[in-house]
Amino acid sequence: MPVTPKEFRQIALNLPGTEAKQHMGHPDFRVAGKIFATLGYPDKSFGMVKLTPLEQRMFMDAQPNAFCPCAGAWGRKGATSVKLSAISKTTLRRAINAAWEFAAPPRLERTRPKAERVSKPKRKPSSGKRVRRRK
Repeated sequence: MPVTPKEFRQIALNLPGTEAKQHMGHPDFRVAGKIFATLGYPDKSFGMVKLTPLEQRMFMDAQPNAFCPCAGAWGRKGATSVKLSAISKTTLRRAINAAWEFAAPPRLERTRPKAERVSKPKRKPSSGKRVRRRK
């Protein structure tokens, strides 16, 4: 059964610390100031979730009609378009949860029941160079 933009919004806003704002003319959903999902791009029949590249491949393999990478480098880094008419509410909830967990700080992740958590991949280590900040 297809998902409506209203349902997308409700799923995103039910996650702890989430706020809705506007970005480039369409609604976005943020946790700790970081965007993890948007609605209405490239048009009103789509949403976007920011996943890891591995999660993106997993969702695309499972439902190729519902998920595809966004254009350019953004898409290669995990930004994933979601076709609302081709996705179930359960699958969308999983994708939004994964995007939220990727963006959320650890203090917020601990507020969720373990059954709802998705294992969060470790971020790539930095180049090893430390940047000194001036006082």
